[in-house]
Amino acid sequence: MKKYQFLYPAIFIKDEDGSCQVIFPDLNIYTDGQNMSDAYFYAKGLLKAYFSYAMKYETEYNKPSKIENIIPKCKANETAMYIDAIVESDE
Repeated sequence: MKKYQFLYPAIFIKDEDGSCQVIFPDLNIYTDGQNMSDAYFYAKGLLKAYFSYAMKYETEYNKPSKIENIIPKCKANETAMYIDAIVESDE
């Protein structure tokens, strides 16, 4: 079994109630959590599920943007960081 690592920038948006939304702008997918830790955990799971599906069904996907291009666009309540996922394939 072969392992593939995917590294994509995500934007974490902290809401006033302490909850957090996560957007992967290159993939047009998002998740959320009750706090930053939950959101990070769910974002890693979402990225892994996305690429597991993409590899299984040979779906095309966008290449990751450079985080240096995303950080300047973030607002005061937003943080950009890389999220990684390791996906195993039978190839």
